[in-house]
Amino acid sequence: MAGKDPEVLYLVDAHSLIFQVFHAIPGMSSPSGVPTNAVFGFGRDLINLRKRKPAYLVCAFDRPEPTFRQALYAEYKANRGPMPSDLQQQLPLIQRLVAAMNIPVISHPRFEADDVIATIAKHASQRGLNVFLCTSDKDCRQLIDDRVRLFSVRKNQAFGRAELLADWGVAPEQVVDFQTLVGDAVDNVPGVKGIGPKTATELLQKYQTLDNLMAHLDEVSGAKRQENLRASVPTLELTRTLVRLATDVPVEMDWDQWRLRDMDVPQLLALLQECGIRGLAVELRAMQPTKRADQPELFGAEEFAFGANAVEEEPPPSAPATVPAPVADVHGSGPADDWPYDKYILVDTPAKFDAFYSELVKEPSFVFDLETTSLAPNEADIVGIAVTWKAGAAWYLALRGPEGSPTLDPVATVEKLRPILENPAVAKRNQNIKYDRLVFRANGVNVAGAAGDPMVADYLLHAGERSHNLEELSRRYFRHQVIPITDLIGKKSKKQPQLRMDQVPTERVARYAGEDADVAWRLCQHLEPLLDQAQPAPLRKLYDELEIPLIEVLAELEANGIGLDVPLLRKLSVAMAGQMAAIETEIYQVAGHEFNIGFLPQLRKVLFDELKLPPQGKTGITGANSTDQEALEKLAALGHPNSHLPRLILEHRQIGKLKGTYVDTLPELVSPKTGRVHASFNQTVAATGRLSSSDPNLQNIPVRREQGQQIRQAFVPAPGWKLLTADYSQIELRLLAHFTGDVALCAAFAEDRDVHSAVAAQIFGIPEAQVTSEMRRLAKTVNFGVIYGMSAFGLAQRLSLSKEEAGRFIDAYFAKYPKVLEYQSCLLNECRRTGYVTTILGRRRRIDGIRAGSTYQQRNQPEREAINMEIQGSAADLIKMAMLRLYQRLRREGSPARLLLQIHDELVLETPPEALAATAAVVREEMTTPLERELRITVPLKVDLAAGANWLDVVEV
Repeated sequence: MAGKDPEVLYLVDAHSLIFQVFHAIPGMSSPSGVPTNAVFGFGRDLINLRKRKPAYLVCAFDRPEPTFRQALYAEYKANRGPMPSDLQQQLPLIQRLVAAMNIPVISHPRFEADDVIATIAKHASQRGLNVFLCTSDKDCRQLIDDRVRLFSVRKNQAFGRAELLADWGVAPEQVVDFQTLVGDAVDNVPGVKGIGPKTATELLQKYQTLDNLMAHLDEVSGAKRQENLRASVPTLELTRTLVRLATDVPVEMDWDQWRLRDMDVPQLLALLQECGIRGLAVELRAMQPTKRADQPELFGAEEFAFGANAVEEEPPPSAPATVPAPVADVHGSGPADDWPYDKYILVDTPAKFDAFYSELVKEPSFVFDLETTSLAPNEADIVGIAVTWKAGAAWYLALRGPEGSPTLDPVATVEKLRPILENPAVAKRNQNIKYDRLVFRANGVNVAGAAGDPMVADYLLHAGERSHNLEELSRRYFRHQVIPITDLIGKKSKKQPQLRMDQVPTERVARYAGEDADVAWRLCQHLEPLLDQAQPAPLRKLYDELEIPLIEVLAELEANGIGLDVPLLRKLSVAMAGQMAAIETEIYQVAGHEFNIGFLPQLRKVLFDELKLPPQGKTGITGANSTDQEALEKLAALGHPNSHLPRLILEHRQIGKLKGTYVDTLPELVSPKTGRVHASFNQTVAATGRLSSSDPNLQNIPVRREQGQQIRQAFVPAPGWKLLTADYSQIELRLLAHFTGDVALCAAFAEDRDVHSAVAAQIFGIPEAQVTSEMRRLAKTVNFGVIYGMSAFGLAQRLSLSKEEAGRFIDAYFAKYPKVLEYQSCLLNECRRTGYVTTILGRRRRIDGIRAGSTYQQRNQPEREAINMEIQGSAADLIKMAMLRLYQRLRREGSPARLLLQIHDELVLETPPEALAATAAVVREEMTTPLERELRITVPLKVDLAAGANWLDVVEV
């Protein structure tokens, strides 16, 4: 029986290929004018490598800092000029390209990409892999052996021992000596004067090695040649060191992480669209694997319209970009590129409306989609309403349009539709139906009967996808490009403002809006049945009983908004500006001169060149010394004489961020109609199921800092009312105790003890009464770190400990709480088996990359995400259930209290003072006992309630 073929590894010398394609491909640019020829060429190379389906694919990048070779020889590569500006601009795009393709990037300080490649190739060869080095650098010829060869992506040719002998006349073992004799003019490496490739080949064929050659100099023919060889002796060993690739770079051989993985298709498509590169998208279409019935199509049959400035690229000869024939969509309405625009009916007269209405009243379910004058629901006028109840048809009710256009009476039309819109027995669906509900509410209509939203359905099916918008879903499922809104209102431009939708001819709006309604209907018909078929558990109940009803609750929060003390923020802005100015003065004093604090090259120069602070990491592909928060925090903790400067920079940044993000911005977000701030609560962003907020983002206010607390102080209730806050106490740790069943953890919560002190007592082996504040702090960090799969390295960073000390604390934790480790191991095994982690309500998240038998000391990122998902996702389930129950009960009992915000595990309400006690009692009840009972949670849920005149100054109730 024949043995199994060895696995294959492709090692890509990234900069080598990037420079090749940059110079080989004529100028290309994105619709915005950014050069993209290197992005296209390098992307095409990577796609062609992926098509070969190797077991492993890794990119090695050079770093900008000096290497050990420069330390040995200052003139090394000194004749190389700066990177061309047109290429420099493309590096961030290339970084995103590689990330979207899910290809590991490896580099290492003090070493070149070739050294990294040499080290990995050596280990791979020893591992029994067949290795192909994708590089044009001839230095790598020294790495050729029976398992290692060079590979030309564009020629589709391998280069091995035989090819080397034919080209240079030497064996791989002689390449270093060959290059030492010849030198390298490109890298400014000196060789032996008068010896070129031909002579070097002759000498090595005769003497085999350089050392043997030098030992027999007297036998070398030609006095001048002997003289030159003797003259080279002082530099010969230096040259040999410069050309010999290092094979001992301290790179972790993480073969599990280096395996070829699926690409992040939405991210990749978004990047290609941004770059105006269409040919690669077409090539990717041919690579699409056969998928399960519940998985989306990745690419459409039609080419993507990426803008008028997009460059038409020639596909590589080895991979012709053929476009498959159109296919019928999943609902049988015809080919994907034959969209039924002629079936969208413009309703702009009373007679047409009557005909439409007579059909609408017969339908138990329909999709409606609004066109408006603004994206802000409180400020939007309804321009028109698109309605459909079957695929391939739609009606557009034109309520507003350009002057002289026939339109329906806006008020009379909405009033006629009110009984249907407010009837809960008639099911309504649409993409992002929350927005339409909010617009109708602002116009006096309370839509009832929301039954579906394809955005939410797709989010539940594919929580890890970056986008669930209509355009993306239409491409993914129907291979159809919907009409871009910019075709109607134009692109944003300083020279010319965009049109409002009521300024666009109604015939064009009818086509656009009808398509949106039609696509939304088709998506609901396609996606909702898939919720029943989802594995490892159906998702339909989560959709019907939580996520869709929650849309009404979120719309309520957004419509209510929250009051803002603008004068307080104005004062705070002035104070922060003064603080920043004082810090700037101190920064300049420490640095010894003024500089642009926000300009990173100047900041790097001050920190690392002038003050001699040791770098604490590198940034991205460019590899510049990092000045991000983590790096500055490390610098500040070094105890270096100049560590005060990084601390000042951090403080300056923090205040500036709070000032710009909140203090100066919040007043601009106050609605002129309501006098309140109306944040958006996003249901389909976080993969864990958590809600996020935007405009403003209230999730990231640092409440542990004084300035963050002052910002919270500016959020106020209606005049004369009180804010009531309800915050789950340690909900994630309680869920950890529930899922693990650990007796000690469950007992601590059941007895309402301080769980952090209880854990500290266990770890240190002392009574709880003897636990110090420092011991409790450590235990608290470990407690929460366990939920996130924190490593010893992560804990060491958090607590400024050595990695060994941190490891001992984690070991002690798991020794005292073995059920926690057992639970995590079972969770990871199940995720590896099914591909998913699920929450307490069955919400799921696909996670790949879980390894067999991995230990907690060496958890990778997917494993940490898996461990966190069940806990954090279940906490998200709980707070959503609590919101829904609380909202429904307040309405049922006619309470005047109003829900305003949901931030992490906290709800914020406002209530009249006389209703405060009753409201607090209802909140506490709905957030605890019923959920414990329904979900069979084995530890008691606890809610901390507080009330006051603003979001900061609240006291326990």
